[in-house]
Amino acid sequence: MAIHSTETLTPEDLATARTVLAAAIAADGREAVSEAGRLRLRADAPRPGVHHLIQTHESAPAGYAQLEAPEAREATATAELAVHPGLRGQGLGRSLVEAVLAEAGPARTVDFWAHGGHPAARRLAERFGAELVRELRQMRRTGPAPAAVPLPEGVTLRTFRPGLDDEAWLRLNALAFAHHPEQGSWTAQDLADRLAEPWFDPNGFFLAIRNDQLVGFHWTKVHPATATEPALGEVYVVGVDPAEQGSGLGRALTAAGLRHLADDRGLETVLLYVDADNPAAVRVYERVGFTIHEVDLMYRVKSG
Repeated sequence: MAIHSTETLTPEDLATARTVLAAAIAADGREAVSEAGRLRLRADAPRPGVHHLIQTHESAPAGYAQLEAPEAREATATAELAVHPGLRGQGLGRSLVEAVLAEAGPARTVDFWAHGGHPAARRLAERFGAELVRELRQMRRTGPAPAAVPLPEGVTLRTFRPGLDDEAWLRLNALAFAHHPEQGSWTAQDLADRLAEPWFDPNGFFLAIRNDQLVGFHWTKVHPATATEPALGEVYVVGVDPAEQGSGLGRALTAAGLRHLADDRGLETVLLYVDADNPAAVRVYERVGFTIHEVDLMYRVKSG
């Protein structure tokens, strides 16, 4: 078994990572690495602070891990990993975690995502004395869209204009998610990566405008059907200017996006992600019929 770390993926590295991730989704029925992590595998240039750990066993693809380690040593690093399903139960996951911690450096806090809360991830967490620090819930609803909710007085709705609305959207996204661990830190490159994705549709990206200023948004997403899932809609992200909190804008935007996915795209089932420690948002989604489908867990480990 061999593991090497790189910030610049060779074609062979990329092929190994993709082989492992494709096998994992075929076996588990869900992605082993987040959307952001998968985008980093497609980037033409390396991302600062992102390390790729490539694991092989008898020269065959065995595992893949991605570590995002900010330059500041006191900042928490984040990692995701997967072991090829045909090689699980042989200690390769433990070796990958050890390699990630070594790459992160001494006395570094590393948060590991366990997408879907896989039992093997729980066992690894116990082995390393990890602390559960976050629960991200995937919620779903199936059925007709909810009734339309009136927009607050003075607010109008239009769709996103790529290249024209980018800066205003990034400003509001940062403001609306100032305390969110990932969403609020999006850069222009993060937005550009998603606008370039095949799934992006400006007709499903709704902006709320008051006095020519962006005050809220609902970005929807469509997941094509797979061997295990029908086509799905997603409440990709809903954001509201803090000054509009309590106005009903968030509910109106949520309903508008759900109606678009149901009526315009013909999608019966819609998913979304919400943190378990955001009970206000959970209640909003429960009121329109969302229930928990599965959870992603984050475990915190201190490197030696």
